Amino acid sequence: DEYGYYARENRVHFHDLHATILHQLGIDHKELTYRYAGRDFRLTDVHGRVVRDILA
Repeated sequence: DEYGYYARENRVHFHDLHATILHQLGIDHKELTYRYAGRDFRLTDVHGRVVRDILA
């Protein structure tokens, strides 16, 4: 669109950005969990993937 709100190609979810940042910090996003309300959660949920296209 004219404002750039909606990507038409190479769409990236915020889970993917979290996975990419954790990868750059040397942390495996699939292993990182936190406990909330007696249940383990992952920051990247089950959808996160490292976006290698934005890494230099």
